[in-house]
Amino acid sequence: MFESRWVRHLYTFHFHNSLQPWLHVSAMAFISQRRIDFPMVDLAKIVYYPRFWDLAHRFYEESWEFTCGMHYNEILFEKKIALPLVHSEAKFLHPISYGDTVECTITAPKIGETSITWHYEFRNQHGTLCWTANQVTVCTDMNDVKSKTAVPDWMRDCLAKIESS
Repeated sequence: MFESRWVRHLYTFHFHNSLQPWLHVSAMAFISQRRIDFPMVDLAKIVYYPRFWDLAHRFYEESWEFTCGMHYNEILFEKKIALPLVHSEAKFLHPISYGDTVECTITAPKIGETSITWHYEFRNQHGTLCWTANQVTVCTDMNDVKSKTAVPDWMRDCLAKIESS
């Protein structure tokens, strides 16, 4: 694991949001960025491939503050909703190096009855597309994570902010 150290926070809006100045909204997407630190890279000084999923999950957790106005732990422990990953596919398009800044864009192209499809794009500081992934999570009750449950209406409404087609 690594400690998150944010290099800069984005403050570009299509609407005014003075309470959360570190969020960036662009065409129905959540966008954030962070620097690539030494513990994230391999001997070739590029991001070690499992770290892409770790990074994606860190951005995913952060995106809930934008979409639903709450920290991900509130969804897990107060709302009692778990969203385990059930499918993941990724494309590695360009290496991300130690010291680079990665910008992550997250959209939700499909919100189904019990599942949510997430689309991730990682770009480096030069705007080069480096990694894409499509991931599917299934909605479950924290007390019974082996059984699917419907995506709640409040969550569906929140995620409409990043829903794409």
